[in-house]
Amino acid sequence: MRLDNAPDCGNVRTCAPRPAAGSESRPYQLRSYTWRMSRRAVTRATLALVLLAATVAARPAAQSSAWLGPIRSLASPAAASSGQPHLHATADGVLLSWVERKGARATLKVSRLRQGGWDAPRTVASGDDWFVNWADVPSVVQLEDGTLAAHWLRRSGPSKYAYDVMLSRSTDDGRTWSAPVRPHHDGTQTEHGFASLFQAPDAGLALVWLDGRQTTSGGGHDGHGSGGAMTLRYAAFDRQGRQQQDEAVDLRVCDCCPTAAAVTSDGPIVAYRDRSEDEVRDIHVTRLEQGRWTAPIAVHADGWKIAACPVNGPAIVARDRLVALAWFTAVGDVGHASVAFSTDAGRSFGPPVRLDDAASMGRVGLALLDDGSVVATWIDLGDTGASFMARRITPGGDRSSAVRVAGLEGSRTAGYPRVAVHGRDLVLAWTDASVEPAVVRTAVAALRP
Repeated sequence: MRLDNAPDCGNVRTCAPRPAAGSESRPYQLRSYTWRMSRRAVTRATLALVLLAATVAARPAAQSSAWLGPIRSLASPAAASSGQPHLHATADGVLLSWVERKGARATLKVSRLRQGGWDAPRTVASGDDWFVNWADVPSVVQLEDGTLAAHWLRRSGPSKYAYDVMLSRSTDDGRTWSAPVRPHHDGTQTEHGFASLFQAPDAGLALVWLDGRQTTSGGGHDGHGSGGAMTLRYAAFDRQGRQQQDEAVDLRVCDCCPTAAAVTSDGPIVAYRDRSEDEVRDIHVTRLEQGRWTAPIAVHADGWKIAACPVNGPAIVARDRLVALAWFTAVGDVGHASVAFSTDAGRSFGPPVRLDDAASMGRVGLALLDDGSVVATWIDLGDTGASFMARRITPGGDRSSAVRVAGLEGSRTAGYPRVAVHGRDLVLAWTDASVEPAVVRTAVAALRP
């Protein structure tokens, strides 16, 4: 399956900084990271050769540990030529959504996991004019009243990154879907994407997205031309699907890192990669309080200064006033993934806890457990290549042993692996790019007390 290209600064081989929208014009330069492994330095050339020679088949590993039972392959509902998996846990099962390609036509499908297997897939929408990308992933979520809400991306003009967020809803468990609408109404042929859908306070659907209306035509990825910065915007809809709000949240953010959102007992919280005037791109959060978004705060002052978009967003989960957030940073050209906890609904966060033991490509995921601990996932880098990894972290910072879920290709083709929890089961999904065409695979493992 061919995906539209987007530079990946989490890529072990290269990181390609580019002038983002709103910055001065300068040559497009290639910058390489040297990823440091435990107790020794691995040169770029050596690690690249390892990855090229040792692509591990992306099958679930038969690993288990004191906290997790054996990882068992689960027959995926996705057909060949599929990718962009997304998981959403509900009270009555886990929703898996993904994109299938057939020629120019893309189709968003959804299935629910219940009683140990996936339901027959249902089609959400399809089209020949979609923007399909490894990092900007469509989704299907379930709201409090049982309504399903979905989003995908549709091209709006001839420029490569001119596309819109499209929304649809279903009130009959995905059998039928409403006519799609856009949450943004600026009419510009610029980037609108990296959306995160969540429950609106006392209403229906809410979402945030990266909005390129202040950039020039087609602006966003790669920073084509000059103009204003990428912004973060918010919209909300009532239970009947009528839009109630459309407003800016942050007027200068990183150009193409996925966003994340969760709902606390104090209201929604949104996480994203910010962008300062001097190109520091650390993860920030903002909270919706009494109808207004709070001033963004950094989860941790990494101080990662990079004149590029890392294409590496955060993950966030919440219950009551407990919040956990995972993210990637590469200060000093060393890639690491971390998680931090908040006990005050995201007003402040504790110290970061490292997820990887040596080096990481990030692309993190989180699932919140009943005892307040989380299962965190990331793409790890080791001697045998890239791996989809998981470990359990307590709010006190205790780390379990790490479990390898599957081997992955160490490139953007692996996309974002996903994790969710339902009952005592850990549900996992990822794109297996070691086969042609690529296919979405799923697995399950029982959580141990």
